[in-house]
Amino acid sequence: MKRVGAAAPQELDEERLLRRVARGDRAAFEELYRRTSPWLAVRLGRRCADQQIVAEVMQETYLAVWRAAGSFTGTGGTAVGWLWTIAARRLVDAFRRRAHHAQPPPAAAPHPVAPAAEEVALVATVGGDVGDALRCLAPELRDVLQAMVLDGLSVRETAVLLGLPEGTVKTRARRARTVMREALA
Repeated sequence: MKRVGAAAPQELDEERLLRRVARGDRAAFEELYRRTSPWLAVRLGRRCADQQIVAEVMQETYLAVWRAAGSFTGTGGTAVGWLWTIAARRLVDAFRRRAHHAQPPPAAAPHPVAPAAEEVALVATVGGDVGDALRCLAPELRDVLQAMVLDGLSVRETAVLLGLPEGTVKTRARRARTVMREALA
């Protein structure tokens, strides 16, 4: 018999699923994985061409979610944003491990001809003059701005993620802000 008020995992949003995962609910974890793993794999794949690294990062990310779901408070953002933050940091860690073993990190995946889903979502979310300014940025400037501002990565993490020297990341971030400022003036 189903408890009154006890919704099936398919009926819950990601934040509620995470709360259930924190209590050890495997069905909620499976539903969260089913909903978010395709999107996360694509997003990671756009930042890393090595599918083995992407697979390892996915596994580490969901293991971390299972173990640390109780630390999600929901006050600093969405469950999906929290999940992406974990994945992005795991990807940076994977690049560091690879660099530590004297192998250069793989180059970021080439940009597809068709716009990615996250770019379409970004354009839909950031409209008006700001959206126009973002679309006019050169891809290398937009990538740095996206990693640092939207994904919340540090200069160092962005450098590792994009395979660039830290000085180049700082220069591109400064140039992107200048171009954005001029476009919005």
